[in-house]
Amino acid sequence: MEPRPTPIDGFPTPTSKTQAETEAVLIKHIPDPASTSAPPALLKNAHMQFLVRNLIQGFPTRYISQDASQPWLLFWTVQAFSVLQVGLDPGNKQRVIDKIMTWQHPDGGFGGGPGQAAHLLATYASVCALAIVGKPGPKGGWDQIDREKLYNFFMSLKQKDGSFLVAHHSEVDVRGIYCLLTVATLLDIITPELIEGTASFIASCQTYEGGFASASHPFYSHGGTLLPPPAPRPALGEAHGGYTFCCLASWVLLQPYLAEASTPEPPPQIDLKNLLRWLVNMQGIEIELGGFKGRTNKLVDGCYSWWCGGAFALLEALGVGGIQNADSEEVPIDSGPGAGVWDDVDDGLFNRQALQEYILYAGQHPSGGLRDKPPKNADAYHTLYCLSGLSSAQHHVFPSSVRRQQLFDAWKTTDNPQDGLRKKVFGEILSWAEEEGSSHIVGGKENRLNATHPLTNLTITHTEGIASHFYGQKVPPRVLRAKPTADASAA
Repeated sequence: MEPRPTPIDGFPTPTSKTQAETEAVLIKHIPDPASTSAPPALLKNAHMQFLVRNLIQGFPTRYISQDASQPWLLFWTVQAFSVLQVGLDPGNKQRVIDKIMTWQHPDGGFGGGPGQAAHLLATYASVCALAIVGKPGPKGGWDQIDREKLYNFFMSLKQKDGSFLVAHHSEVDVRGIYCLLTVATLLDIITPELIEGTASFIASCQTYEGGFASASHPFYSHGGTLLPPPAPRPALGEAHGGYTFCCLASWVLLQPYLAEASTPEPPPQIDLKNLLRWLVNMQGIEIELGGFKGRTNKLVDGCYSWWCGGAFALLEALGVGGIQNADSEEVPIDSGPGAGVWDDVDDGLFNRQALQEYILYAGQHPSGGLRDKPPKNADAYHTLYCLSGLSSAQHHVFPSSVRRQQLFDAWKTTDNPQDGLRKKVFGEILSWAEEEGSSHIVGGKENRLNATHPLTNLTITHTEGIASHFYGQKVPPRVLRAKPTADASAA
């Protein structure tokens, strides 16, 4: 029996026509159970070859339009290798490091290419790529980042309402705020001065739907003076998956500061219930193979597997949902391929199995790389975010109170006047852990990917490596709980 199409109201529009056409294409990618019993396979080798061609031979001509996004092209590539459990050899790592350092602007930050203006988004992509391939010491990239100039660059972009321009003479965009907060947190240059008012601005970007827009409208007094929050600031535009992820991740990154803030005004709030409702409704129905869309009444797209699917882990950090109390002694057994392994699984707030099936059936291009949806071509952007979304659906990564305490206990006190706050920030960013035994992988263990950190979209190991270097701290080894035996589990 074929899945039911999306209901229509009897008034066809270009949108409803495109939706029907997309569903007709997607349904062809649902395998017939009568004709095959093979589980869906992640074409790891084909995707690796796609990435190798881009990295070694160079990107195809059609990427010329992305000249100002060179850091992104490189980050998407090297992080996709990391998710696929592929490491680069030392020679290629050094090539990548040397390339990235040509993008550092003499006045701080990183641009989209050599000689280009510094930009928050390019800075995030550059620093995260360095987290993967870089290391301490000469020519390692990490110690060549000019953090003092970078901090000054960040402050030069700060607006009175707590927002940030993405670059000098540019616009305010919450994606830039997320990029700034992530970099500042990893490099230990985040301060109360830097993020003053930022949480209030982010809260103002939430729309009536529950998701977040790119910015909010400034609010002026009758005399023409810009009023900072809590003055009313209507959201600018509609709720969008990418903006929502960036706002939600920023909100989580700001929690240590919100907890320490002492102001007469009540702390800013976001509507988590409405946000949850919006995110849940972004997942497609059966005929859309369980993929995510980025906006209301739009088509499913593989990249939102991360922007929307990955956002549920961030909600869990704020106390919403979660598969189970992952710090408890009750540890589930890894599921493998085959029917029935999902019977006892609480999918939580979204259908993890369906999302994996969307990527495996519709998101993979037969010749390598991943895509928005068929019949579109693969590209570097969708390759990473489909893989990251697939990883987030495979693994339960959560902020562990046990791991947080381990980090606090191992903290080496410094004479920095902000040492207490630095300790808290360090503990929070590195407290994320994969719940042992909770992965559920459609197609079996051959499809397993590395777990991704829900805040940084790096692996947990790479996040720990760069953060521990810049905070001057040693990360304690993880203490893993043993899985219960089959007999004990049955009991």
